Amino acid sequence: MALRTLGAKNAAALDKELMSDGAYSIDQLMELAGLAVSQAVYKFQPPEKGRRVLVACGPGNNGGDGLVAARHLWHYGYQPTMYYPKQSKNELYQRLSKQLKDLDIPFTEDFDSALKQSDQVVDSIFGFSFEGEVREPFPKVIEALRDTRVPVLAVDAPSSWNIENGPPNSGPGKGFMPEALISLTAPKPLVKWFKGRHFVGGRFLSKTVADKYDLDVPPYQGIDQIVEVSTDGQRL
Repeated sequence: MALRTLGAKNAAALDKELMSDGAYSIDQLMELAGLAVSQAVYKFQPPEKGRRVLVACGPGNNGGDGLVAARHLWHYGYQPTMYYPKQSKNELYQRLSKQLKDLDIPFTEDFDSALKQSDQVVDSIFGFSFEGEVREPFPKVIEALRDTRVPVLAVDAPSSWNIENGPPNSGPGKGFMPEALISLTAPKPLVKWFKGRHFVGGRFLSKTVADKYDLDVPPYQGIDQIVEVSTDGQRL
């Protein structure tokens, strides 16, 4: 049986419930998400296959997940480089950025040059709340992700994809199909169109919350925070 999906409206409601009735803080949820992303990177392409990881971060929570993931990746032995052109003034994001700078993780404004020197890319630009047009400076970045031969892992959604309707028919994201995707909390409806390797990370949901939102909790193994599933949602 395929894993049931979580639409944009319910994803926002679930996050709100986790931070109220569930007593989670945004810091905790972002840490759990970023940890899951880092494990997906490790499973997708372990350090011995290339340590140089370019992490492209957007201005919102998806970008925050990328900041957390980069810290864990550094501790795993990777060499992350950050592309974070629209840095948030929010105190949480500033703390996450400082943690990376304290590890001497470089921040770059030249995405194209950094991409040429990378073994893998993490696309944490836009997540489940994205809608509308892609704004500068991200159109050219998404086009570069679409055209590169460097493997790309997308966080929750390939950037520019519509959560409900999948890949765009026009614009910079047309034809963008990353090699891997990690769905956070639960798969989103867009996975119907996704063709690459698919990981799910949500090992914090209670049975009560999962049942309320009609979600399936996949069989995580050992201490793993992620599980790889097929494109139709079956565990591999």
